[in-house]
Amino acid sequence: MNKHFSRRNFLNGGLTAAASLTFPTLFPQPATAQDVAPEESLFVVGPLKGYTPQIGTLVSMLNYNRDTIIRSVKNMTMAQLDFLFDANANTIGGLLLHLAAVDKFYQINTFEGRQDFNEEEKKEWGAAMELGDAGRKEIKGREVSYYLNKLAAVREQTLAELKKKNDKWLLAVDPVRTKQMKQSINTYWKWFHVCEHESNHRGQISWLKSRLPGAKPAKD
Repeated sequence: MNKHFSRRNFLNGGLTAAASLTFPTLFPQPATAQDVAPEESLFVVGPLKGYTPQIGTLVSMLNYNRDTIIRSVKNMTMAQLDFLFDANANTIGGLLLHLAAVDKFYQINTFEGRQDFNEEEKKEWGAAMELGDAGRKEIKGREVSYYLNKLAAVREQTLAELKKKNDKWLLAVDPVRTKQMKQSINTYWKWFHVCEHESNHRGQISWLKSRLPGAKPAKD
């Protein structure tokens, strides 16, 4: 059984991993820190090479959130991914595919100006987007690599498209959604929502992991 995932375990493990990858020590001397490019560290929020400043800052947050998800689930078994806490819950596998579906939706919305999936996309992403009974019925029987590959493929396309855009595009208000919501909504908020949406489900995944059969009692 995997070691129980908690905020404490995550922070300790994450900082150690980041230190081994990007820093000689966890608290380097100033001269060493200056040699580290921001894009090399998940713990630096800010502009990234290849993107305009605001988009790069957004991408740095998307990257950090996604890394926490991957490290949380990468060693899970199919049985753990399919575990259903109760009749109204979602599985961890379902939540992972849901994250990919939401990323995909905001691709078509912000890059193509569409307000909904087309019929082909609904067949692929409908259950994952809505979850509920359809998600519980259809999203199961897959290894973790399936979910990670789906997440990676969608995000790769997102990042490629974001490299083509600029900060003016990111800050622009969407007139269609603004009219629907009766308040201004811009593209930046949409991708910020993808980011905070992923954080929300990361918390659910952590909670579900602590309820897996044989899991140790939660400490947080």
